[in-house]
Amino acid sequence: MELEDGFDELLADICEPTSPKQAKLETNDKQQLPGTSKDTIKAKPSSSKTHCVLVNQKQRGNPLLKFITNVPWEYDEIIPDYEVGKTICILFLSLRYHNMNPDYINNRLKELGKKYELRILLVQVDLKDPHTPLKNLTRICLLTDLTLMLAWSPEEAAKIVENYKIYENKPPDNIMEKVENDPHQKIVNALTSIKPVNKTDAMTLIKTFGTLGNIILASEKRLSECPGFGATKAKKLYKALHEPFLKRSQINNKEKKDGEFSDNINIEDIEKIETKIGNQDS
Repeated sequence: MELEDGFDELLADICEPTSPKQAKLETNDKQQLPGTSKDTIKAKPSSSKTHCVLVNQKQRGNPLLKFITNVPWEYDEIIPDYEVGKTICILFLSLRYHNMNPDYINNRLKELGKKYELRILLVQVDLKDPHTPLKNLTRICLLTDLTLMLAWSPEEAAKIVENYKIYENKPPDNIMEKVENDPHQKIVNALTSIKPVNKTDAMTLIKTFGTLGNIILASEKRLSECPGFGATKAKKLYKALHEPFLKRSQINNKEKKDGEFSDNINIEDIEKIETKIGNQDS
């Protein structure tokens, strides 16, 4: 299913988001503040339902609603399918429905206009071969400043809606990867990056040898004597700790043969030699 050529221009016209949606104000002629003139009117917002997820009436019957249990939600007269906050909205779409009604999302985007700062297209993948429709929806998202989120079940879609509400006012630090500054943890991370070594093995090595230097200096036999280690795991660990980054024997042989290394060797010289060696081996 391909999009019409002229559709790009149409989408480009609505791709820029604007400032957060402003709450509608109502005026009450019967209320007047003391000490003010008749022209000064007290205004109040029409809705203060920022504590919950607002759901479009058209979403009645959507299975994902019964899985939204960690945040409150209620139906309201809104343009998007879900309003997570005054600046965040979600449009919901299943790939199967998109295949049957390809113009549906385009019409919804026209209704949405330029409202909301963060606009999410939540897509439930319910086709065996989703690549073509997903490619088209990705194109639409790029042109209309939508964030594409994928779910493979109503439960997963509900969790995405919940998480956007839960983290609505949270700083980005809460979802950023935690950087470990503890030297002990850094050693554990380095050791567990070796395939056969798990976290328990790393703790055993640190407890047994004390430092990373002592672990590196330990013999293969000594490593195999550690609890939880065997000959195979010890051999792989020892090889990983002592395997050189460069095949120095080949580089030294090539150096003697061609005399290309000078006293002041640099990384470019090494790369040239490695390339020549690789060409010869192939």
